Parts: sequence; C-alpha cells; structure tokens
Amino acid sequence: MGISARERALVNRVVNPLMVTVITHGLGPPTYAVVETTGRRTGRRRLVPVASGLDGDTFWLISGLGDRASYVHNIKANPRVRVRARPARVRDGLRMRWREGTARLLPTDDARARHRLLGRGRPLYQLDGIILRRLAAGGDMLTIRIDLDRPDSRLTTETR
Repeated sequence: MGISARERALVNRVVNPLMVTVITHGLGPPTYAVVETTGRRTGRRRLVPVASGLDGDTFWLISGLGDRASYVHNIKANPRVRVRARPARVRDGLRMRWREGTARLLPTDDARARHRLLGRGRPLYQLDGIILRRLAAGGDMLTIRIDLDRPDSRLTTETR
C-alpha cells in the first residue's frame, strides 16, 4: 500500500524541510544527503532529502515514486543538480560539501537491485528501503545516476 495524500503532504511540508535543515547543517546521519534541483516552473532551488548513494564521483539516487516525483520532473527540465553529502570514505573527510553534477534518468536499470547493492554493509540505508518500498507501492521505482563534477575541475560553492 502506498502513502495517502495526507501522509505525502505531511512528508513534503513538515518532514522533508526538517530533514533538509538537519542534513545541511551536518547533523544528520551519514546515510542521508540533500539533492538540489531547479524548479521547472519557478526556477527556484528545490531541496529534497535522499538516501546517500555517494560512490566516488557518482551519486546514485532511487526515486520511490518513479518518474512521478517532483524532483524527477525538475531533473527532466534541467539535469544540472547539486548534492550535499558526506564523503563515502573516512579518509576523504567527514565534512559535508556541495558538489555539482549532471543527473541522468536510468529507466531500464533495476532500481530494486541497485538499492540492494548500495545498501550492502549500510544498515541505515537498508532501513530507508522500507520507506522507499512503501512509496513505490508496487509501482516502478527509478534509478537516477548523478555524474558529479570533479572537485578540482570546477570551483564548488559551500553556500548559495
């Protein structure tokens, strides 16, 4: 069973803004990150908390709502995004930072298998899968690959 319209409104208006604030201030668990898209109609920045799929210079994202998610519509209109996440390896530091990149929708990728692969050895990521499966409610999830710009190739900003 998927989430109801009331639950979705609660998540979008209360839970997500709270999570974005916690994560962007570096207080959230390392399992979570924030993706910034540009609103397709407003042109304003839109922030959404997501499970961190950072793997080197690639950020993997699984949309539980498939192509029905608002941030997916924004990515279709403008694939340039920013991601704020902790490095995957401790040797790369603990500080979260913004990185820019280009998102690509991968509708032929097996999103469920990709989520299992990303969750290996990461119990909180696996726990996030419960929420993801509830959002999907038997529908098609969507894999999104974000190819991040190399930190030395473009000057990245800490704040915008």
